[in-house]
Amino acid sequence: MKKKEGKLLVVDDNQDVLDSLSLFLESEFEEVHYIKNPNLIPQNIKSKSIDIVLLDMNYSAGINTGNEGIFWMKEIFKLNPDIIVIPLTAYGEVNLAVKALKEGATDFILKPWDNDKLLSTLKAGYKLRKSKKEILNLKTKNEILIKESAEKYPEFIGNSKAIKQIYETIKKVAKTDANILILGENGTGKELLAREIYNKSLRNNNVFLSVDLGSLNESLFESELFGHEKGAFTDAKERKTGRFEATDNGTIFLDEIGNIPLSLQAKLLSVIQNKEVYKLGSSNPISINVRLICATNRNLDHMIQEGLFREDLFYRINTILIELPPLRERGDDILLLSEFFVKKFASRYNKGNLQITQNAIDKLKKHNWPGNIRELEHTIEKAVILSENKIINKDDFIFKRKEHQSFSYDEPLTLEQIEKNAIIEALKKYNGNLSEAAKELAISRQTIYNKMNKYNI
Repeated sequence: MKKKEGKLLVVDDNQDVLDSLSLFLESEFEEVHYIKNPNLIPQNIKSKSIDIVLLDMNYSAGINTGNEGIFWMKEIFKLNPDIIVIPLTAYGEVNLAVKALKEGATDFILKPWDNDKLLSTLKAGYKLRKSKKEILNLKTKNEILIKESAEKYPEFIGNSKAIKQIYETIKKVAKTDANILILGENGTGKELLAREIYNKSLRNNNVFLSVDLGSLNESLFESELFGHEKGAFTDAKERKTGRFEATDNGTIFLDEIGNIPLSLQAKLLSVIQNKEVYKLGSSNPISINVRLICATNRNLDHMIQEGLFREDLFYRINTILIELPPLRERGDDILLLSEFFVKKFASRYNKGNLQITQNAIDKLKKHNWPGNIRELEHTIEKAVILSENKIINKDDFIFKRKEHQSFSYDEPLTLEQIEKNAIIEALKKYNGNLSEAAKELAISRQTIYNKMNKYNI
């Protein structure tokens, strides 16, 4: 049995008209509501999620101007501008019907009506209503995603000379559609920079889609990026929209572009050059209009020399090349970023107004930061979580050491530091197993747990 869809509100002061309509409308639509008094229109629209209003245009005896109907049409659109209104007008009131169309009516029905014509008009109206709702839902979802993205990914932070130069480049290129290639070590903030470019672009009200090419299985590469038709391959049980098509009119960020197998680079090049994609299983091209930003931590020049990356693809993706410096080369940016992360995580974990001391900053500046900003963020988050005071000092930071690297300090070890180091070594030896580490140190499990809290391990 076919599912009934659509909620109708029929407004007419003639009971015979309402009775006549009810004979066949209720078998065709999900809900049909009837009212004789137009003053009840607002409360019905607000409480019943009405899709279509079938509206009589005259209510006062002896008056056939249709002004009452026009008035109520305007009131309906004030309540919901996307609702479908279809006027009911007497034969010979075509001028009134035309006026109603100019005021926003979708169509009109003449009395006496033909049932088939009335039904097809209402069905067409509901189809339009569904389309409007889908567009509204997509717009709302997009606005939510943009808002959530802005909250999750803050502004690109930095005041060092290298970062200032990058800011200047962004100002020049953000509002163009030039393809951009971002180079930098892991954790330097390549996606954050891509989002900064997007936020300052003319496409910032459309989709930003990030795709980690390094995580895409080679066999699924085309399906994920370009989409597929139902039955295109064994597991293609339904039609799939690819990432490029989903980002139409927006910005697509292809992270780890250096990880694309050589065999697939030609297909990506074709999409970029021709601005169209072919779904797997289809010979019909789909035009796309996207802003392309790519990133990698690999040396593409060396890969080209070794025959691992196409030179023509390289030139297509790097109309503008931006190199992000590692954190160890950004000087006082470490202070700016540290203060930002302290504030961020203090708020997240309800730690109040935490402050980071100068000796802590000095220690952070001396660290080499192989994991760059990502490592700094993790380090600050851990320190904030384990903090017991309103101050974060240098002892709250312990950095991961390379294998066989021993502890070294610029000042003599205190008894507490020796104890702290012994616990760390024991935990490392037993892969974090508290019971085994406690046995090694000849203390109880509860004691090692208390000391871990004390030393913020």
